[in-house]
Amino acid sequence: MVMCLRTMGVYTMFEVFSRSYYLGRLYVTPTDSDRALMHSEQHERINEQVYASGDGLEPLDTPLVMKLESQHFPVHGDESVPANTLAVPESLLEGTDVRNPPSLREVFLARRDRARQLLEFAGGWQPPGVDGVDSDDEFPNVGT
Repeated sequence: MVMCLRTMGVYTMFEVFSRSYYLGRLYVTPTDSDRALMHSEQHERINEQVYASGDGLEPLDTPLVMKLESQHFPVHGDESVPANTLAVPESLLEGTDVRNPPSLREVFLARRDRARQLLEFAGGWQPPGVDGVDSDDEFPNVGT
């Protein structure tokens, strides 16, 4: 199943990869920031479709959890980042095969439960509405 998000007139595609991740392709480029960033409107739409529980008002600026090669990291929204681009701190790019950026790369987007596990382990944020997730729902929020 493919989750297609239309933001800023551009489609961003993530498809179901496993019970823990969606798989997508984004342009990966270095940033001087100390955290990973993507365009704020795309960040909000993905956040709404993947992490929001649908129960009342929820913040849509919660960090997404993505994985590039073997590294997991939180991703925040920023208007200055071009659409379909993942701006990653240079320190994170040093251990990857990304050469001559921007480079179109496969990235993994952690599902709500997986993001919660990773961030709880790291002592970070917990996605909204996670406590109410039905663990029998194989693909929560897909297609919503």
